Amino acid sequence: MAFRRSLRWSRCRHPCLFITSCTIALLGIGIFALWFGMNSDGDNVHPLLTQLIPAGHCACKTATIFKCTSCIESIAPANSSRKLSSAPSTDSPAWTFQYGRDDRNIALTRQQCQASFPGLFEDIDRAVRFWSPQGSMLNKAWGDIKLQNGMARAKINNRDLYIIETRAAQQDHRRKILATLSAIHRALIADSARTLNIEFVFSVEDKVEDVSGAGYPLWVYGRKATEESVWLIPDFGLWAWGNPASGIGPYDQVVKHIEMHDNDSWSSKIPKLIWRGKLSFAPKLRRALLEKARNKSWGDVKELIWSEKNHFISMEDHCKYMFIAHLEGRSFSSSLKYRQACRSVIIAHKLQYIQHHHYLLQSNGPHQNFVEVERDFTDLSVKIETLLTDPEQAKKIADNNVRIFRERYLTRAAEACYWRELWNGWDSVTRSVPKSDKEGLRYESFLLLDTSAMMSYSSST
Repeated sequence: MAFRRSLRWSRCRHPCLFITSCTIALLGIGIFALWFGMNSDGDNVHPLLTQLIPAGHCACKTATIFKCTSCIESIAPANSSRKLSSAPSTDSPAWTFQYGRDDRNIALTRQQCQASFPGLFEDIDRAVRFWSPQGSMLNKAWGDIKLQNGMARAKINNRDLYIIETRAAQQDHRRKILATLSAIHRALIADSARTLNIEFVFSVEDKVEDVSGAGYPLWVYGRKATEESVWLIPDFGLWAWGNPASGIGPYDQVVKHIEMHDNDSWSSKIPKLIWRGKLSFAPKLRRALLEKARNKSWGDVKELIWSEKNHFISMEDHCKYMFIAHLEGRSFSSSLKYRQACRSVIIAHKLQYIQHHHYLLQSNGPHQNFVEVERDFTDLSVKIETLLTDPEQAKKIADNNVRIFRERYLTRAAEACYWRELWNGWDSVTRSVPKSDKEGLRYESFLLLDTSAMMSYSSST
């Protein structure tokens, strides 16, 4: 009986072991394939696996859609003529913003800023409304902020910028922190009326949750609609994108180069959709675009591996195309502003993340300045083919894109105005918040620190 029992057990056990081994093997293959699909930048992943890749960072059930049509209508038609008066600006009611005269003027008055950039300060007003009734909550949240890697604490005292503390895990953190401080300093020194005494903490990480920032009054580059506690700031690239691998440089320099090479007629542009990027950032999203554009006569969508510079195309050469795709990555994609510098049609999926200038995005109507498609790109082909058969409409969208963004809301003047309005809004709700007793290091001296000292600086050490 003992032998029979053992035999029965063997007969029962071996098929189970065989099935389990096969299942594990198949699961292993599947997991490897999914891992490869999510972490590879190659375009040789089967479309079926693309469907199996989890949505991951780009999971989204809702999209952020803004309808600030009245903001754009109040400045239309814009005067973008190059033959402009060089007369000095005044505060008279008749004064209007003129591209070619005022776009690099970082010393516009508050009245001029309000007249020039309606709709630019929407997220500041939203943050003020969120925090104004929560005085005690704000005090507690402010006091609970602990600096993590990718964050900095600073203050403005009168017209000087002081750095209290910085935390950087790598050079990318350091460069972004320095770029943000530099942008703040540029806007500050141009403001002759500045007398504020404010203290703030900002993060240069991609996501609010990267620094446990949910619920805290942090300054960040991008947010989801549900992340109402944070305050949006212009991203580091409007100062300069300093990653050695990209070598993009100061934003206004990029725009200048684009303007020099973007004067061809609409009919001379390449009638295709261009996109280059890392597929491993939001792989389900980006590989969906790759598959929808594959083998299409209008498709020029390819992966980009920076270390090899394969399929690399300069920002200026992007502007040779009629259509430029914009996709989010791990969170917001700071490359949107470069694409908006081109006189091309920007095609973007429904966005999950909000940046400070997104309120001016218009997906339809007479002031449409980009084309919105679904996040799975199921309607991409139809929308591109419709525009290819209606070149006048396509050109109008591209012209609106330049008029609204390149020639107004992404200018140096607009950025400086945004910073100063942010300080006003921040000051209005944080006057009772206890300030640090640390004096901090003046920005001018901070610039002279060794790189290693910038990575982890504290005014108390």
